[in-house]
Amino acid sequence: MGVVAEVERKLARQRCRQEADGDPELRTSTMTHVVWAPPKWLPRAKRVLAGLAERHPARTIFLVPVPGRKSGVEAEAVVQDFAIGDGREVLSEVIELRLSGEAARHPGSVVLPLLISDLPAYCRWRGRPDWNGQALDEIVDVCDRFVVDSNEWQGVPGAYDPLARLFDRAVVSDLAWRRGLPWRSALAERWPGIRTIERVSIEGPRADALLLAGWLRSRLRRKVSLTRRDAIALVGIAVDGDPVTPPARPALSGSDLLSAELDTLARDPIYEAAVRETAA
Repeated sequence: MGVVAEVERKLARQRCRQEADGDPELRTSTMTHVVWAPPKWLPRAKRVLAGLAERHPARTIFLVPVPGRKSGVEAEAVVQDFAIGDGREVLSEVIELRLSGEAARHPGSVVLPLLISDLPAYCRWRGRPDWNGQALDEIVDVCDRFVVDSNEWQGVPGAYDPLARLFDRAVVSDLAWRRGLPWRSALAERWPGIRTIERVSIEGPRADALLLAGWLRSRLRRKVSLTRRDAIALVGIAVDGDPVTPPARPALSGSDLLSAELDTLARDPIYEAAVRETAA
């Protein structure tokens, strides 16, 4: 494919320029990191990537669907270097593909030849997927792990039902679930008394609150009512009116949250049960 050859040529030229500076460089990649990022999400996606720095050396492929009926692919490719001490640097490759027309609806044929052989492929999907779209179907088929943030969606909890249908096709995780981990730990410390609670009150984002309540219902195997006050982060939880002591851990950045997801390939049955309970 012409686009793939163009990308490889650009990366080769970038590597030659990087190697010319004389500093020892490690070109090891640990994964292919695919990012589906419509234009309005692209700046945020790039900030998250910058925050990952040297933690996950990877080939990152930004897929940017743009308006237009004519099928086309515009490609840019750069090699970024990060210092890791002792005068050494680690290299990461960043490819940006702007897709229009049929190319945006069928990205699999562009992505597949750019995946690094024998390494896991992760997809971070920005915004709410088109659950019936061919693009989502193809990306799920070529990636091992599918990472979302359901706080970026309209229409939760209804959107959790089509998300659950992906569980047997790829390892799925949600940054809204990851953000709730310290609070789940705090609630779990109340066992066994917590098994009799009737209601939970949460001050925080809608998706975070729904998944926390779904987790409680799935673990306790019975109904637990939810009331919520809106906030930009999880800042308070009470069970049957009794406040839960806030976790001591600091809030994680978007880069930290994604980094934690990129460290594992295993399915999370507890998360999957919480999603199904929330959808129900």
